[in-house]
Amino acid sequence: MPQPPAFPDIVAEIGSLFGLSRPAGQCFAAIWRAAQPPCADDLTGLLGLSRSNVSTALKELRDWGLITRARAPGDRKDYFTAPPDPWDAVRAVLSARQRRSVAPILDRLIAAEAETGDVRTAALHAVLSTISARMDALAVLDADALARAFAPGSEEKPETAKKKKKKRKS
Repeated sequence: MPQPPAFPDIVAEIGSLFGLSRPAGQCFAAIWRAAQPPCADDLTGLLGLSRSNVSTALKELRDWGLITRARAPGDRKDYFTAPPDPWDAVRAVLSARQRRSVAPILDRLIAAEAETGDVRTAALHAVLSTISARMDALAVLDADALARAFAPGSEEKPETAKKKKKKRKS
């Protein structure tokens, strides 16, 4: 019987949907689930990744705001912690994607629109500006407010088109 995928592998797949590398997703999962903050050596042993892969993944996770460094008194090693609430991680991912991907593309669209005056470029700019504004608004919410924003029924309901009444045959 095949074994179910390990939790770090599942989180790595989720992370790749949002632009994280596979090792970064695995390291995040291990840090998030750890009873005590692990160091890079702990992650290397636990995940079977090379030290350079772990170091690169940890830098990526810090850049994304998904982990923080901590030091134990009298110890020269860095230990790593992740926010315990998954909504805090979602907020960090939203903020990082906005900063790393959406904002630069939006800047390029603005320049292209100014240069060409193309209506389709302007329309795409308007759409991406709306998405960008929504991401900015979500990224500043606390974990509870972010969870409520994604809860079923929290979004505005689009108006439904009125159905034509069928005439009954007499």
